[in-house]
Amino acid sequence: MSTAISTPTGTGSEPGRRQAAHKNAQGTKRGRVQQRWLPWAFLAPTIAGMGIFTLLPIVASIALAFFRWDIISAPTFVGFDNFAEVVQDPTVRVSFLNTIVFVVVAVALQLGLALGLAIMVQEKLPAWLRVFFRSAFFFPLILSAASVSIFMRYLFNEQFGVVNWLLSIVGIPAVPWLTTPGGSAAVVILVYVWQNFGFSFLLFIGGLASIPVETYEAASIDGATGWRKHWFVTLPLLSPTTLVASVMAIINALQVFDQPYVLTRGGPGDSTRTAVMVIFESAFQRLEFGQASAIGVILTLIIMAITAAQFRLSKRFVFYQ
Repeated sequence: MSTAISTPTGTGSEPGRRQAAHKNAQGTKRGRVQQRWLPWAFLAPTIAGMGIFTLLPIVASIALAFFRWDIISAPTFVGFDNFAEVVQDPTVRVSFLNTIVFVVVAVALQLGLALGLAIMVQEKLPAWLRVFFRSAFFFPLILSAASVSIFMRYLFNEQFGVVNWLLSIVGIPAVPWLTTPGGSAAVVILVYVWQNFGFSFLLFIGGLASIPVETYEAASIDGATGWRKHWFVTLPLLSPTTLVASVMAIINALQVFDQPYVLTRGGPGDSTRTAVMVIFESAFQRLEFGQASAIGVILTLIIMAITAAQFRLSKRFVFYQ
């Protein structure tokens, strides 16, 4: 007679359960590692591109500001000599002064025009016309600044330009738009503002749309109508949008290059020569890359200082809902 030996339930399958638990732990650990590194894998191309095409050129340009280099010969370390030459160069000083004047006038016109048109479009026009004007005002911004400037150069030509032809119809003599300091500066500012105010316009449209209607109704009950409504309600509640629009407008205006270069080549004389134009001329016409980098560093510091001042002042003048 044979005797059957029984094994306690679960004893024979214990190694299998341990192996399965070990595999599950390894799978969980592998999954955690994948979750940790998968975002970095997707971000790696962007990070590499920013490092190669943005961070590396910035570091190289800052370092190059302390060297004298003309591409042909080896770089020579000169310390702060490039900065000293830049400060003493009258052309550079005039270009920075022109840039500051340009920024003050162009940004004021750009923001004022954009805000006025945004209020008009948002309040006075039906919805279908709002879409049309949003697209129409933004359209110049997608065009090439160089092509727009070439077209405007023909429009403002003293001999055969359309602008002078229209003025002659009403008996006004031809205006030397691009051959006098005042006329050329006015044309550069007008062309720049016409092409760039559309972005500020869209920002203000978005800011106006975010203001609650109840706020205007309450102001109307208190007797605020017309310009008083905009002065006491619209402008304070629109101040965060105004801050963003002014910061971006000033940064872009400080780097203006295309319009004055194509329209006037910085002339007549140095009346429309800007800081970025001097950087271009120093680097690619005179092959003084160290001096060009020094001017670029100074311009960058000015941009950072102005932006920091704007955010510092915003604590007093910006009101959040």
